Amino acid sequence: MVTTPQIQPISFEDFLEWYPDNGKSYELIEGVIVEMLPTGSPEDISGFLIAELNLEIRKQNLSYSIPKNCLLKPLAPRSGYLPDVAVINREYVKNEPLWEKSSVIQNGQTIPFVIEVVSTNWRDDYGHKFVEYEAMGIVEYWIVDYHALGAVRYIGKPKQPTITICQLIEGEYQMEKYVKGDRLKSSIFPELELTTDAIFQAAE
Repeated sequence: MVTTPQIQPISFEDFLEWYPDNGKSYELIEGVIVEMLPTGSPEDISGFLIAELNLEIRKQNLSYSIPKNCLLKPLAPRSGYLPDVAVINREYVKNEPLWEKSSVIQNGQTIPFVIEVVSTNWRDDYGHKFVEYEAMGIVEYWIVDYHALGAVRYIGKPKQPTITICQLIEGEYQMEKYVKGDRLKSSIFPELELTTDAIFQAAE
C-alpha cells in the first residue's frame, strides 16, 4: 500500500476521472489516493476464495458473479474501495449508473458479500471499511487476518490468525470470530463447506 502524493484531498468523482489505465489498482481513503500493491500471500488467499465461491455459485445456480475489479462507492463522499473479493448480484447491476462505464457499485443490494484480506492496511479493513460497508448495507463482510496483524481489540489475545465474519442484522454488523480448526458459517452461502485451515494453508 503506497500513498500517492497529493496537494489536497479529492472527491470520488475526481478520483474516477484521475484513475489511470496503467494496470495498477488504487483506492481512495478519505480523499487520499492509495496504490494497492499486490503481494504473494494475500493474492494466493484471494485467488483461493474466488475459486471456492465461484464453485459454490455454480453448484447452487445463483445469480451472482465475481468481477475481476469492482470499485465500491460508499456513502463517504471522498472514499472508494477495491475489495479483494466482491460478489455481485447480477439482478441488480442494471440499477448501477456507473457500472458499465467504471465498474462502480454504489448500492449495497447489488453487492451482498465482500472479503478483505488483511495486510499492512489492517486499520482500514477493521475501521473505515467496516463502518462504510455496514452503512452501505452489504449483508456479509469477511476480514481474513491470516497473519494476525489486527489489534488485540479486534482479534483477541493471544493474537492468532483469525477470520471475522460480519453479518448485517437490523442495520448493524454482528461479528463472529473464527480461528484455526473452525468451519466458517455464511448467511449468503449457507451450504459452503470451508474451514479456516483451508484458507490459511492457501497462504503457505
